[in-house]
Amino acid sequence: MFDFEKLDVYQLVKEQNVKVLLYLKSNKDLDPYILDQWKRSSMSMLLNLAEGTGRMTDADKRNFLTIARGSVFECVAILDLVHSLKLIEKEKFEDFYLGYESISKMLLGMYRSYSKS
Repeated sequence: MFDFEKLDVYQLVKEQNVKVLLYLKSNKDLDPYILDQWKRSSMSMLLNLAEGTGRMTDADKRNFLTIARGSVFECVAILDLVHSLKLIEKEKFEDFYLGYESISKMLLGMYRSYSKS
């Protein structure tokens, strides 16, 4: 098992990605650009977290965590837009939103832990 797979935040990000990707796959009402960007942002959270965990210096780790957290914000902005366009059910919106909020807080906590080293 790789180090990143042991992280609670990685498991949460992976779970969020599964939910979002399944939603995007089944939702034909979304504009292809929005769908593609949401997919890219979602994958960016996961991949930057994994890559950053493998970096050797705290500065490198913080950089990748910053990018991953930025991707969370991007996903939330897309989610907010989709919600405003009434293209997502309220319950699904709230589930995704809460997941992103938890992920953001956990990534910030990790970032701060590398800042103290």
